[in-house]
Amino acid sequence: MEDFRRAFLLLCKEGGVEPQESVVRQLQEVRGAAGSTRLDLAGNSLTTDTCAVLAKVLRHDVLFTELVLSDCMLSEEGAKLLLHGLCSNTTVKVLDLKGNNMRATGSEALGKLLAQNKSLRRLVLEWNALGMWNEAFSIFCEGLGSNGCLKQLDLRNNQINHQGAAELALALKRNSTLQELDLRWNNIGLLGGRSLLESLQHNKTLLQLEMAGNNIPSDTLKAVEQSTGHNTDRQSTLREARSRTQVLTKEIQNLKDEKGQQFLSLMETIDKQRDEMGRHSRTSALHVSQLQEALNERKSALNSLKAKLQMTEAALALSEQKSHDLGELVGRMQMENLELKERHSRELKKEQEENVLREGKRLREVHSVTFLLISNGFIVYQVEELERRCKAQQDQIFELKQELTNMSAELKLRLAQAEERLGMEKKRSKQAQDDLDNLHKKEVDHLNRHLEETERTLQDRVQKLDALRIQLEEELSRVKAACVSERALADEELGKVRTQVRLEEQQRLSAVEEKLRALRQSRDEAQGLCAQQKQTAAELQAKNSQLALEMDGLRRRIEELQQELTGKEQEKVAEVSRVRVELQEQIGHLQAERTTQAGLKEKIAALEREMKVIASRHREALLDKESEIASLLEKLRLRDAEIQRIRDDEAQRASFLQNAILTYVQGSSLSSYCPKK
Repeated sequence: MEDFRRAFLLLCKEGGVEPQESVVRQLQEVRGAAGSTRLDLAGNSLTTDTCAVLAKVLRHDVLFTELVLSDCMLSEEGAKLLLHGLCSNTTVKVLDLKGNNMRATGSEALGKLLAQNKSLRRLVLEWNALGMWNEAFSIFCEGLGSNGCLKQLDLRNNQINHQGAAELALALKRNSTLQELDLRWNNIGLLGGRSLLESLQHNKTLLQLEMAGNNIPSDTLKAVEQSTGHNTDRQSTLREARSRTQVLTKEIQNLKDEKGQQFLSLMETIDKQRDEMGRHSRTSALHVSQLQEALNERKSALNSLKAKLQMTEAALALSEQKSHDLGELVGRMQMENLELKERHSRELKKEQEENVLREGKRLREVHSVTFLLISNGFIVYQVEELERRCKAQQDQIFELKQELTNMSAELKLRLAQAEERLGMEKKRSKQAQDDLDNLHKKEVDHLNRHLEETERTLQDRVQKLDALRIQLEEELSRVKAACVSERALADEELGKVRTQVRLEEQQRLSAVEEKLRALRQSRDEAQGLCAQQKQTAAELQAKNSQLALEMDGLRRRIEELQQELTGKEQEKVAEVSRVRVELQEQIGHLQAERTTQAGLKEKIAALEREMKVIASRHREALLDKESEIASLLEKLRLRDAEIQRIRDDEAQRASFLQNAILTYVQGSSLSSYCPKK
């Protein structure tokens, strides 16, 4: 507000114009009222310079939305400047120019304003003289016809004649936004009323047209009221139809959103189930990998046991080789002992023979040389020594025989024990390997069967869920197609009903208008006859004043003419009553049409109720599908619990099996050869 006042004062100073105190005072009052958007300069006589400055300020103003310039004694030039400045304004919505005696220049400026301004909603032009110049008023009407934002126009007391009304009628035919038009207290007359009434056949947005005080017949005014009433009814039906279409579109959008949310939730549940299946598969793969690792460990243990068994077999082979070597050595020793025995026996025999020979010789020598005993004591000593040596050799041979027998017995015992141990170890290793192979096969078969069953169940679930998703998508598409088709049928029925109603209204209105034209023509003829008769009566009165002698005859003729006039007036009254009866019948027909329209509205309401019932059924179906989805989710949860229980049982069995294998391995005689984990 302060910016507006400063701009006004600055422009006054730049233009060398003395600012009017009343205007400055009003601007200060508006500045004191916080949040005011109304500039009221009513009653202030504004000069042309002040109007020029105000036009410059208002050209780019964005504060005021209502401008009151009533009774400001605006000159033609000042009004032109002000209206030219308001052409580029985008915020003023209400303009009051009441009582400024605007004429040709103002009318042209107003036409330019209406053609260029895009924000003005209400224009008050009461107590001006816009209709005095037909050309200027035609420019004003052209601007009104091209305007697309004005809704209220006040043209009271503007001296508009029937030609100006015709121009206004042409403008109303092109205008599609004006809703209220006030033409009271002008000089429109019968022809102007007819032209305005004819324009209402093309204008469907004008809801209120005031034409009192214009010398227009009451039937024309009633026809105008009926046309505006039809427009109001049409606007109300259009508003109702728009509101209903908006409600239906909102409901359809809500249904679409609900379906989309349900589809998204279903897809989320499917994704969650897929994730859970992936997690289950990963956990099962981990479990399988763990079992595979355990199997690999067991295989490595078996391989180590096999290696140990091979080592023991190699050791046994070595021991057998050693025993064989020892046997051969024992055989060689036995052969050598036999050879030694034979050699010793031969040597003993030889020695015995030699001893016998020697004894014989010695006996002979003893017998021969007894005397040489003393001298031969050394020889006796050698003989004894030889005998001792023989005995010692015999003792050594006996000890060697005993040692040989003992060694052979020990070797036989050790060989038997080694063979027994080797047989036992072979049996145990074979049995352990068979048991481990059987356990491995059983575990692998069980795990394969379990994995196949889980994969089969998961694939079945995925297939069922995919089938369910496809069914839901198909049902959703069917529901959407049904909704679209029902809506299209409803729209087609509404369009058909509207077109039928419009055609019937147009036909009936055309018939009523034709009858009204005929009545108007007959009334005009009657009025012409009445005028002619009045003229003849005036001529007769003039002749009566001039010709006193023929007064009696003329009086009789006047009486006859009066009787004829009364008869014609009676006929006219009868015709008017007949026309009134016909109009009442037409009104009855129109009321019947209104009742039919009400029936159509009831049908539309029934269709809307059917749409609501269908929507409720769809919602119930959706709720049923949601319950089915919840039951399926519950089944999935139970299956997951069952799978978890089976996994726990399998883990428990695996732990039991591991403990049994460990106890078996620890309790076996090979535990000393197995490394401890």
